[in-house]
Amino acid sequence: MDGFVCNLKKYRQLAGMTQEELAFHVHVRRETIIRLEAGKYNPSLKLAIEISRAVRAPIESLFEFE
Repeated sequence: MDGFVCNLKKYRQLAGMTQEELAFHVHVRRETIIRLEAGKYNPSLKLAIEISRAVRAPIESLFEFE
């Protein structure tokens, strides 16, 4: 998708979490986290909120549309 930037990897690492740990906390498969971090998957609003809470970062910092 053009203009979609995902900063999830940065914030996940700052939170000290592996992809697998984050996936467990937000009830998705690790592959979903991998695709999110690669910018190949747009999360639902529910998933974005859960990820935001898990890594303690604002949604607008995690996912940006340019």
